[in-house]
Amino acid sequence: MRILLAEDDHLIGSAIEQRLKEEAHALDWVKDGESALSAINNLDNSKGYDVLLLDIGLPRKDGFHVLQQLRASNNCLPVIIITAQDGVDERVKGLDLGADDFLVKPFAMKELLARIRAVSRRHQGTGKPRYGNGILELDPVTHRVSRADVDVVLTAREFSLLQALMVRPGAILSRSKLEDHIYGWNEEVESNAIEFTIHSLRKKLGADAIKNVRGVGWMVDQNS
Repeated sequence: MRILLAEDDHLIGSAIEQRLKEEAHALDWVKDGESALSAINNLDNSKGYDVLLLDIGLPRKDGFHVLQQLRASNNCLPVIIITAQDGVDERVKGLDLGADDFLVKPFAMKELLARIRAVSRRHQGTGKPRYGNGILELDPVTHRVSRADVDVVLTAREFSLLQALMVRPGAILSRSKLEDHIYGWNEEVESNAIEFTIHSLRKKLGADAIKNVRGVGWMVDQNS
């Protein structure tokens, strides 16, 4: 999952960045509202974000104005407001402007992760907490992956790549799309990183678990 964090507090931003990277999410971090809009609207940015974590009290353009501009341009990117402002009026304003969720600082990281998963499921059009295709089953909450009801232990990066494929069984994801799911701006991507991770997944899950469509990308089978 690729996440954009708009947060000007260094300590909070660093803590979120560390935890999300431990979960093998790709994280891009900006520290003001103008940079947040630029990251989202940059015409050269073909990545597309899965979730925006948006602080209200940002410099240059506050979070409310960022959210307002996003929705005015019909951008449906899921937005979770993270803020120290815990008044009812602030929550109502954020939700009325189109935020998907609201989290007051300080918060537990596991709650933030749960809310990210929840808004992501809603925007994918499913309330299912688990993904499956009749062969594999993946649970984002517990990080449990199984084949034929036998649990398989994966690394965080293996899990993240498999999850990207399991969200839409049958859909082919290119190398660049998979890289976007597991690497942020400041992370160096080795030339064979995706192939290496898929090779490792196939060793653990079976050679038929992930299929290669030559010259296009990789996929898992649709529900069987």
